[in-house]
Amino acid sequence: MADYGITERGFVRKEVHTLLDEARDRAKAAFGADVDLTGTSALMKVLQVTAAEDARLWRRLEDLYYAGFLSTAVGDDLDLLGEDLGVRRPYLTSVGEVTLTVRDPLPERVYVLPEGTVLVTAAPVIAFHTTATVRLSAASDTATVGARAFVAGPGGDVAANQVVAIDPDYQAHYLSVAPPTTFAVANPRGFTGGSGQEDDETYRSRLLGRSRTMWTPAAVREAVLSVPGVVDVLLSDPLGGVDVSQSYFGVFPFDQRLFSDERRIGEPYFFSVVVAHEFARPWRTEGSVTGLFEQVTAAIDRVRPVGIHPQVVEADHIEVGLRARLVTQPGYDAQVLVGALTERLAVDIGGLALGGDVLYSQVMRALVEQPGVSDVQDLRLRRCPPVFGRITLGGVPFATDPVEAGPGENLAMGPTEIAVFTIDSALLDLEVMPR
Repeated sequence: MADYGITERGFVRKEVHTLLDEARDRAKAAFGADVDLTGTSALMKVLQVTAAEDARLWRRLEDLYYAGFLSTAVGDDLDLLGEDLGVRRPYLTSVGEVTLTVRDPLPERVYVLPEGTVLVTAAPVIAFHTTATVRLSAASDTATVGARAFVAGPGGDVAANQVVAIDPDYQAHYLSVAPPTTFAVANPRGFTGGSGQEDDETYRSRLLGRSRTMWTPAAVREAVLSVPGVVDVLLSDPLGGVDVSQSYFGVFPFDQRLFSDERRIGEPYFFSVVVAHEFARPWRTEGSVTGLFEQVTAAIDRVRPVGIHPQVVEADHIEVGLRARLVTQPGYDAQVLVGALTERLAVDIGGLALGGDVLYSQVMRALVEQPGVSDVQDLRLRRCPPVFGRITLGGVPFATDPVEAGPGENLAMGPTEIAVFTIDSALLDLEVMPR
């Protein structure tokens, strides 16, 4: 006979047919083997109803059993397990659209508002950022662009016409605008989405990956990655393990000499945290937006021991692009084709981590898999800024011109570099030729 309930294979529930068979056996034992158990008998109807109710109870017992495990809990049960771990289900970020207008522009001048332009509401200030580059001029003085709140949660779900201006500090630092030229900002419709929360699978992954220790590389990495806007993190702990670079490594008695110098008692100990982040989020606090540097430092402070301090540094964000000639099939619009390709590349390259190389084969695959492309010629990958000079007399040379890799070559990234691709990059040069 099969085992039911909590077993070595997990929880095994009884189905309706099993419960009904057991009910028939009990009825025969109670009323005799000749009791009427046909489908139209009154007793059989009662047994069918009670078996259906018992099946519902078994399903509920199964749900209660699996609600106690992170890998199987869902909904409110998963929220309760997350609260036990001290990690509440995060809110999503409010999104919407804003209309930007330039007033009294200078003739023949184009005003570029880059992706990440900081927009604010009236007091109490709520900050947003644009999600695409906007170009305004006297001939085209108005544009509509998507925007997102910097801070997740329902606070970003503002009503229509609440976003009123570009952040003054951001404009003073990054936008060269002199009176009488000004910018007007409005959101015709309200922002939405901030009241929603992460789906079960995303939240489950966050909980399963949570470190159970207070001070390990995994705990620090988890704390940094929990900061909104952080893409990847690299930890460098020079005294945290065996130093195999020592010349005497492996040639001495283990109980007599050290691998490397120990930290003296009372001296502060520093380790490095390299942080790669979303392009739209500022590294340092600017105006109404708290910088990622301050947020990451605060997150690490919650898990670090006394006397151990982080050196938080920004990763080298390397803009990448490509040059290629595309031969297209008849009937395909060139602009639509290029737009689809750039969106595909933005997704593929945006998934790279620190030190992840941009592979020639990966880019080629994205191009040839695009419907309408019959051939790809002279593909070259580009990066800017180029690699810093390693040995030099005087200052370290740094060029602003991009470096173009040779045919078939990958773009190799250093351990503290991360590739960044934007759909309107100046490094993107796609020539479309009809077949």
